[in-house]
Amino acid sequence: MQTNNCDPLTLRSVAEQLATEAADFVSRRRGEVFASAATAAGSVRSKSTRTDPVTVVDTETERLIRDRLAVLRPGDQVLGEEEGGSADAEPGRPVWVIDPIDGTVNFVYGIADYAVSVGVQIDGTSVAGAVVNVATGELYSAALGHGATVTRNGQSTTLRCNDIDDLGLALVGTGFSYDAQRRARQAQVLAALLPEVRDIRRIGSCALDLCMVAAGQMDAYFEDDVHVWDWAAGVLIATEAGAVVHVPDPDMLYAAAPGVAAALGAALDGLGGR
Repeated sequence: MQTNNCDPLTLRSVAEQLATEAADFVSRRRGEVFASAATAAGSVRSKSTRTDPVTVVDTETERLIRDRLAVLRPGDQVLGEEEGGSADAEPGRPVWVIDPIDGTVNFVYGIADYAVSVGVQIDGTSVAGAVVNVATGELYSAALGHGATVTRNGQSTTLRCNDIDDLGLALVGTGFSYDAQRRARQAQVLAALLPEVRDIRRIGSCALDLCMVAAGQMDAYFEDDVHVWDWAAGVLIATEAGAVVHVPDPDMLYAAAPGVAAALGAALDGLGGR
């Protein structure tokens, strides 16, 4: 395949293909790895902290995506959660930003909210991306300037965030760091924000949280201590669905329906949350 085609729609198509293939692999391998306590025990280890797991399936899936990219987009740069890389590339050249399993804790416990995320950035801006909820098979994707969709059972639907203008009625998602001190501070922010919104949800996958805002399943989402592979695809999907998105600089990420974005940002500022 020619790698000089950097059209967002072309890149979106490749991202969709990669994310779908990887999600099928993750689904199959989970059944194999967690078939018994013995195989599961040797397949999970700790990473940044003892509560931050990585599994053999995370590393295998990233390797699968990298190998496929070497065929489909030879010469393109890759940044992945497990094998690293760099987000810096020649001007105008794409960087593939991969999270092989976003929501690894959910994956380990068998909670049906974990995803493969494949984003594409050019000059630091997300231009295409795909996120697949492995358990449900839902494919979320977007291309810069071309909107966002979700595909369920072969049926594609345009995504649009909610029309809401009252933060007090907003359903807000969030997530937490693996670092104990940062978690304590996040809990303080959350406790102060909770009385100001309808309710809080903690899904466990940044990529899926952003897609849920895009789909109108939540009105807003915020989290700090996230990495570019967590959000490279999801922020574009949310943005193309009409959400206001603030990318980390470096800490806080949030996405919200336009009618509550300013109020959420002000509330987080007032609470020291960003």
